[in-house]
Amino acid sequence: MPSAVAPTPDLTSLPAEVLALIERLQQQARVDAQELAHRGRELTLAQAKIDKLNFEIARLRRWQFDAKTEAMTAAQRLLFAEALAEDEASLQAKLAELQRGLPEAPKTPKAPPRKPRRQALPEHLERVEHRHEPEDTTCPNSDCGQPMQRIGEDVSEKLDIVPAKFFVHRHIYGKWVCRCCQVLRQEPAEPDVVDGGIPAAGLVAHTLISRFVDHLPYYRQEPINARSGVHTPRSTLASWGGAGGASLEPLYELHRAFILSCRVLHADETPVPLLDPGAGKTKKAYVWAWARSHHDPHPGVIYEFCLGRGSQYPLAFLGGKGPPAPEPAWNGTLITDQYGGYNAVLDGKLYPQRKSAACAAHARRRFEELSRGEHSASAVAAEAMQRWARIYRAEGAFGEMSHDERRQARQAVSRPLWEELQVWLKLQRTQVLDGSKIAEAIDYSLNAWPALTLHLDDGAVVIDNNLIERQIKPWKLGAKNWLFAGSALAGQRAAVVMSLVQSAKLNGLDPWAYLRDVLARIHSHPSHRLEELLPHRWRPT
Repeated sequence: MPSAVAPTPDLTSLPAEVLALIERLQQQARVDAQELAHRGRELTLAQAKIDKLNFEIARLRRWQFDAKTEAMTAAQRLLFAEALAEDEASLQAKLAELQRGLPEAPKTPKAPPRKPRRQALPEHLERVEHRHEPEDTTCPNSDCGQPMQRIGEDVSEKLDIVPAKFFVHRHIYGKWVCRCCQVLRQEPAEPDVVDGGIPAAGLVAHTLISRFVDHLPYYRQEPINARSGVHTPRSTLASWGGAGGASLEPLYELHRAFILSCRVLHADETPVPLLDPGAGKTKKAYVWAWARSHHDPHPGVIYEFCLGRGSQYPLAFLGGKGPPAPEPAWNGTLITDQYGGYNAVLDGKLYPQRKSAACAAHARRRFEELSRGEHSASAVAAEAMQRWARIYRAEGAFGEMSHDERRQARQAVSRPLWEELQVWLKLQRTQVLDGSKIAEAIDYSLNAWPALTLHLDDGAVVIDNNLIERQIKPWKLGAKNWLFAGSALAGQRAAVVMSLVQSAKLNGLDPWAYLRDVLARIHSHPSHRLEELLPHRWRPT
C-alpha cells in the first residue's frame, strides 16, 4: 500500500495577519542563516590567525634556544634576546586580543595555572595605595538586603616610574641684629660643589653618573633635561662635571693609597682615543686599571689616565724607583697578562718582595679560539679546553673558602690537574709543527708556567685576571658613546670619578646615592676623617 503524502497546506486561506507573520519569520530565518555563515567565516579566519600567532611564538622560542645563538657574541645575543622579548610580547598581546573576540570553549578540568616566579618588588620603594571597593555593599539578593561583611582583600602591585624630577632647594639665611650694639648675626653660606652656581650636590652627582656610569655625553643630557623644562647647555653641564671631579680629587688620592695597601693586585690597561687639536685628529692614550682581588673583603678599583703604555707608568704608580716617596713601594703579588710593560715592576733583583701571577684565562683563550674553527678546529685545542674546564670547575668550588682553606683545597684537588696538563702540553708540543697556532698556544702556557700556577701556593691569589677586565669594560663602552677624551686633564678627571663610582658598585652601593652624599659632605668634612667617605667605609648620613 503506498504511503500517504501529507497534503500541502493552502496558505491562501489563512488570514492576512498570519501570512505577514510567516513572511517575517522566514525573512528573519534567512538573515540569521546569513549572519551565522558570516560569523562562521570570521571564526575560521580568527582561528587561522591564532594558529599563525601560536606558530610564530613557538618559532621565537625555538630561535631563543637554538644552537646558532651560541655562535653570537655576547652583545649580539643581548640584542637578539631583547628583540625576541619585544616580539613575543607583541604577539602575545595580539593573541589575547583575538581570543577575547571568540566564544569561550567548553572548560575542561585542569590543574590551576602556575604563578610565574617573579622577583618581589623592592621593599624600599614608595607605595601609592589605590583602594577598590564596591559602591554598594548590601546583599544583592532581593530576599536578603543585609549589609555585607569584609572578609579580606587581594593585593596586586604594579611598578611605575616618574621621570627625573627637578626641584629647587631654597636656602633662607635669617639676619639678626642687636640695634643697641649694632651687631649683625647670620649663618654662613653652606659650601657648594659649584661655588656660586645653581646646581645642588644631587644634580652634579646625576650629571656625573649620567656621563660616567650611563655613558651619556653632555650633548645628549641637554635635551633630556629640556624635557622637564630645565635649560642646561652642554657647556654648563661640562663645567658642573669639572667642578665635581675637582672636588673628588682628595678622596681619589686616599683611594689610591687604599688600593695599594693590599698584597694581591690586578692590573690591566686599555687604549682610549685622546683628541689632538694640533693635528686635527685623535691619538692613542691609555687607561691603566688597578684592582684589589675579589677574594679581598674590601674590593676596589682605581684608574689612571696616561699618555702611553710604557713601563714608566706602572713604575710610578707602584713606587720604589727614584727619590724617596712619602709612601713606601708596593710589595705583593701582581696579576697581569704577559705584556712586557710589567716586566720592569716585577724585576726580582730590584723588587724581591714582588711576585708575578699570570692570567689563566689568557692562556685558555688561545686554545678556545683554535677549538671553534668550523674547518680548521684543532683536536689538541678541543682536548685542552676539556682540561681547562676541569681546572675551572674545581676552582669554582673554592670561592667561599678562607685563604688557607682555599690553598689546601687547591693543593689537594687542583695541583694534580695542573701537573697533568703540563705533562700533556709538553707531549703535544713534540707532535705539532713549529710556528703553528697550536704550538704558539702551548708555548704561551709552558713559558708562563710558574706564574700560571702561583695561585696554588697562595689562597689569596685569583686564578685569572677576569676581575680587572670586567672593570675595563665601562671605559670601552663609554668610548663608544663619547668617542674620545677631550684632553689629558679631562681623561684624568674621568679616571677620578670612575674610580670612585666603580668601587661603590663593587661594594654593592648605589653610585648616585654615594656620589650625591659625598659631594654634599666633602667640603665640610674634617680632613683627618676624609677616609670615612671612601666607598668601602661610606655610610649614608
